[in-house]
Amino acid sequence: MPPTLIKEPSSTSQSVANVVLKYSLSCCAATVAETVTYPLDITKTRLQTSGPQATARRPRSMLKVTYNIARHEGMMSLWQGVAPAIYRHFVYTGIRMGVYEVIRSNWTDSTGHFSFGDSLFAGLFSGAFAQFVASPADLVKVQMQMEGLRARQKLPPRFHSTWHAFTSLYKMNGFRGLWIGWIPNCQRAALLNMADLATYDRTKHWILRNTNLSDNFLTHGCASACSGFSAAVVSTPADVVKTRIMDQLRHMHDHDKPHEVKIYKGSIDCLTHIIRTEGFWALYRGFLPTYVRMAPWSLTFWISYEKIRYLTGASSF
Repeated sequence: MPPTLIKEPSSTSQSVANVVLKYSLSCCAATVAETVTYPLDITKTRLQTSGPQATARRPRSMLKVTYNIARHEGMMSLWQGVAPAIYRHFVYTGIRMGVYEVIRSNWTDSTGHFSFGDSLFAGLFSGAFAQFVASPADLVKVQMQMEGLRARQKLPPRFHSTWHAFTSLYKMNGFRGLWIGWIPNCQRAALLNMADLATYDRTKHWILRNTNLSDNFLTHGCASACSGFSAAVVSTPADVVKTRIMDQLRHMHDHDKPHEVKIYKGSIDCLTHIIRTEGFWALYRGFLPTYVRMAPWSLTFWISYEKIRYLTGASSF
């Protein structure tokens, strides 16, 4: 009886399977991190949309804003908009991680060196590209985060679900309107990923080369702490601009003549307007909840991601 021939999987199919595996793992890790830290994100959004007209009735401290949301809108309002936020990460995180690793694997020289400048560019490009694709989900998330505030102002709700918000925004603004705010959105994502991915990558491998620590939980924790802080510092101004531009829709659709209430013409106009009317440090409004959220988000994501990769047999990041 002739021996049975076993067909070995091709290198192409193995590569595709590896990409799909890493994509799935990054999405799982991002879902966990996003769900745990989401209340800080909605707090950050409320702080960033409060302009110079904010008074004592519009508190600016992180804890007061969080408390007021829970008290006046209900505890579950702290997770309002979490569904589109998770959907966004299924696109955004999977793409940014995948593109970064592809660039790194192709630009690493024969000695295994990947320069700091290359890592900055890889993070910049992967973040901008991933955010452009995921921008509609981010728009839906910001709009849903403001629904609780409308209820407190005795205004009728605009959306009943994530899908209803998506279809409503599409009907009101058209297909291209789903990318409202995409320029500051991509600018923020590019800066954030440049700082996050490059800092984590460089810090982790520096620790492994220059200390006695191994590729373990402690190393991942130290690297993620550095990456979270640098990402928050670099990206917060662009995040404020992005949120202000996207939040214009909430005001525009409450009036008969939308063009008369449009405050900002673009990201540069929004940036200069904020600095001129509110001062430079207004660009860092919401920095504390941004960092307080980004630090545990980064820690949860990177440790989960590295551990899941290890358990599934994938190489360490």
